[in-house]
Amino acid sequence: MDLRADPADITAALVDIPSVSGEEAAIADAVQAALTDQAGHLEIVRNGDAVLARTNLGRAARVILAGHLDTVPVNRNLPLRHDGDTLHGLGTVDMKGGDAVFLSLAATVPEPRHDVTFIFYDCEEVEAVRNGLGRIERELPDWLRADLAIVGEPSNAVIEAGCQGTMRVELRTSGRRAHTARAWMGENAIHALAEPMRRLASYEARDVEIDGLLYREGLQAVGVSGGVAGNVVPDEAVLRVNFRFAPDRSAEQAEKHVREVFDGFELSVVDLSPGALPGLSAPAAAELVQAAGGRAAAKLGWTDVARFAALGMPAVNFGPGDPTLAHTREEFVHAAEIRKVAGVLREFLAGR
Repeated sequence: MDLRADPADITAALVDIPSVSGEEAAIADAVQAALTDQAGHLEIVRNGDAVLARTNLGRAARVILAGHLDTVPVNRNLPLRHDGDTLHGLGTVDMKGGDAVFLSLAATVPEPRHDVTFIFYDCEEVEAVRNGLGRIERELPDWLRADLAIVGEPSNAVIEAGCQGTMRVELRTSGRRAHTARAWMGENAIHALAEPMRRLASYEARDVEIDGLLYREGLQAVGVSGGVAGNVVPDEAVLRVNFRFAPDRSAEQAEKHVREVFDGFELSVVDLSPGALPGLSAPAAAELVQAAGGRAAAKLGWTDVARFAALGMPAVNFGPGDPTLAHTREEFVHAAEIRKVAGVLREFLAGR
């Protein structure tokens, strides 16, 4: 893998190394070997199937460039296929295009204006407890200290700052079973969901502006279950709800709000991840936005920028590809967009 080649060619090389979550050894080996051979100015370490590299130039600020190496399972979208200037295949969007940009910069910008830490990590596409960033935080915390983190998730080559938090809850209602021929002798738990569903239907979500960016909250029913047989009044029902909340709310404030909305009902939190404030007023973040043409947008989904924000640094998403194509069989990325992201980051790091 030639790290001095066109970043689009590096993307193609990465895509053709299968790396479904939990099976990243081969791609981590390739990344480690390429960096060792072609980026001798970097300190390089291996942590599980994550590869970390950094400059140690004594600059006033440090920037992290982080990208996950794993993909979702193969879905008849390997090997890579070229269509003119477009690359089709698993991981082209999520997120080997971003990884390729970072690898290119690692090899070709030996003396950046800011010290740079490159993190290529494993198991982002599976449950959070397996995420390689968590392991790195526990075992090599010094590698996660910086003034700005840039995560190469697809963002249509536009800086997406911060991210919204996400929360999933289960609301349970109970009743009493009875034969439907004698329904008056029972109590229907599914019918008891009418009131929480009414509250959801009338709920007015907030639009929140932070650092000039608009975050749009949402509280949505995402699942309903209940019933034991076609002739039995159900005695239990479950309503599953997802809350996407703006990063001005803490995880605790988000939970408190949802409990207030469904006051009077049994509620359990099954998943909760805080958001990340954009932090665009931080000097390094402001420089990056300027290098990208002065434009930034709010990240409405949740990404690993939240992990970096929790460590006390502003974090943004910036990578090639349309995020709506992530995890689809039709994944593709335009080579021009890969080169655009590489150019912006090169200007940011090297001043040219």
